[in-house]
Amino acid sequence: MRRIAIGFILTVFFSVALFSHRAFAEARLALVVGNGAYTTVTPLDNPVNDAELMADALRKVGFDVTLVTDSSQNDLVLAISRFGSRLREAGEDATGLFYYAGHGVQSFGTNYLLPVDIELQDAADLSLVGVPAQAVLRQMFSARNRTNIVILDACRNNPFETIPDLSDNGLAEMKAPRGTFLAYSTAPGEIALDGTGGNSPFTEALAQNLQTPGLPIETLFRSVRVDVLKQTGNLQTPWDTSSLTTDFQFVRAKVPTAAEIQERQLWETVKLSKDPLQVLLFLRAHPDSTYAEEARELMTSLMAQELQPAAEAAAPNGTEAPEAVKADPVSPPDTEREMIETARRAGTAEAYEAYLASYPDGSFAELARLELQTIQNKEQRTDPAAAQPQAEQPSVAEQAPSGSTTTEPQGKLAFNSPLGMGEPEIATRSISELITGSPIYPPIEGLPEAVWKDKTCAECHHWEQANLCDQAKTYVANETRALAKQHPYGSAFKQALRLWAKQGCP
Repeated sequence: MRRIAIGFILTVFFSVALFSHRAFAEARLALVVGNGAYTTVTPLDNPVNDAELMADALRKVGFDVTLVTDSSQNDLVLAISRFGSRLREAGEDATGLFYYAGHGVQSFGTNYLLPVDIELQDAADLSLVGVPAQAVLRQMFSARNRTNIVILDACRNNPFETIPDLSDNGLAEMKAPRGTFLAYSTAPGEIALDGTGGNSPFTEALAQNLQTPGLPIETLFRSVRVDVLKQTGNLQTPWDTSSLTTDFQFVRAKVPTAAEIQERQLWETVKLSKDPLQVLLFLRAHPDSTYAEEARELMTSLMAQELQPAAEAAAPNGTEAPEAVKADPVSPPDTEREMIETARRAGTAEAYEAYLASYPDGSFAELARLELQTIQNKEQRTDPAAAQPQAEQPSVAEQAPSGSTTTEPQGKLAFNSPLGMGEPEIATRSISELITGSPIYPPIEGLPEAVWKDKTCAECHHWEQANLCDQAKTYVANETRALAKQHPYGSAFKQALRLWAKQGCP
């Protein structure tokens, strides 16, 4: 049994190794031709540029490219012959590709590629001075390889319109031998544009689409067709025909890892749930995920649905809200919604901390805590000074401008004793008095006045001595960052809380 198991493992190993070797060793051969410098017919500006662009694009996707430009008949025939020979030597797994840009004409249903030294006075001589496109197909078919691609950007105009029997425009449609994909820059019998820039519209679109991963060749040329139609104002329609028996991609799709597959499946489950908490948990666990941006967009959408004003529910179909709703614009549900929406728009730790200080057990408290932790974790990752010993920072009192009354009090600071620091309206009152009074500043920058102006802090913060002591301890743990944040009573009050916490919250 042990021998059988070892034999099976070795068989699998060598099978995988052989497959990997064959996949790696698969040959990709291309012959790219660009003819533009014609001597006896109208020269073309872009074919050589197009050939060079295509050669470069094909090399980037793994083709061994032979580039031939401004070729004579003898050079073109020789290049096609050598291409066929190399393709036959490469074996059945090889992929062959022939690209031609330049003049091309048809006669009696046969297409001819024109070398730059062509001289023609009579249509009967075309087969003697031109190169039949079928010659390329024969060379490729003789290799018996599985995949061949022929791309012809060759019907830019008819240079022999004055010669009898050569008045047909464009190229004729050819039959593709088995395993061949044929692509034309325009429909049979139609004329393609040479292009007003440095390249033809067809080749430019092809080069741009060529490097898209995981795109089957049929889909790729469909995208090229759409791009060319758009660029030419529907004047040129690329054409293709196929007898391929295998799937071909210029750039194979990246095979996802097991972790990537698991992450994608998790995200699909979370997305279908449409649960803000699950989305936030996903973002917390995968902050750098490929799906993070999509998750944040979904989170924004779900939060917007959660934050629909109560007045809309009370006044459906656009009718005016009842007087009871209008009379109390800052009822607890609306105030909480205002604060979480403000925090969501601001996207800062301070904004979420302000919401949690006001509504530690609110409807959105768990979401706010998770988002706050995500922000704090991100700040730690991106702050290079976080892992470095920091120089001693001056206290808030030391940073205060000259003339300010923000000084540390002498002796103990009790919950019911005057602060003795800050502006007079703060210094003469105790912590217990202040937390039942009205805010001086908005808890969050940009928060509507209707939410906080002339309201008591007890109304929005649910402050009591024990809870306030817990909050004040955070100012001791992280003085510089915590004391810099906005507060309804300003920085002097926060400094007082810090000192109070350091003394044990008496």
